[in-house]
Amino acid sequence: MEAIAKTRHLKGSPRKARLVIDLIRGRNVSYALNILKFTDKRAADPIAKTLRSAIANATYKAEQQNIAIDPDDLWVKTCFVDMGAHKNRRRMRPAPQGRAYREQRHYCHITILVSSDSNPNVKEIKESKKGKEGDKSSGEKPKAVKETKKPKAQETPVEETAPVAAEAPVEKTEATETAATETVETTATETTPEASETTSPEAEAAEQEAKNDADAADVKDAESQTTAERNEPKRADEKQLDVNEQLERQ
Repeated sequence: MEAIAKTRHLKGSPRKARLVIDLIRGRNVSYALNILKFTDKRAADPIAKTLRSAIANATYKAEQQNIAIDPDDLWVKTCFVDMGAHKNRRRMRPAPQGRAYREQRHYCHITILVSSDSNPNVKEIKESKKGKEGDKSSGEKPKAVKETKKPKAQETPVEETAPVAAEAPVEKTEATETAATETVETTATETTPEASETTSPEAEAAEQEAKNDADAADVKDAESQTTAERNEPKRADEKQLDVNEQLERQ
């Protein structure tokens, strides 16, 4: 059930009346009347009078059609304000320096339509309130977003070095001893700090084990070795004589 009421040629600007009419759009009739009652605007009283007229039209229309409605169930479905005629009400207002400003009296038309159908705005409000109350009563906290774990980098397998086999003791001769001494001297002069720094710990461990094996062999043969076999320091001319003797023997 719908009913309409209009007020024409209401004294006042339509722009000022729209400020009041926007307050009651989509509201229940009783709530809209309370709003207009406590609104401190000149257009509030004529708009409230128009709203009461629309309620009366709705009840009268329902009686004519033998329909039972409750006036408290009515709500404002449509309401708007149009510009009215000026009625040639123009006045002149004195202005500075001998000029004159024109004053024009404004009028407006008010239209309000009430309906007894279900109000969709009320349903939306109730649903939103229920949702908020349900969230509060349940006390559920928002679920935290789980952090995605990054895959761990695959560890490179470490290659196990095979243990170095112990070298068998080799019988030393004068030629081998002199050649070993010469190679040790040349390697000692050629090696630099940079090369020693770049050697890997595995190579150092292998060298250390080889030295330990050589020392052990020297200790076993210490009783049979002579001063020449013990790599005692010699002069340059003596070394050269030993080399010459070795070449002659070959």
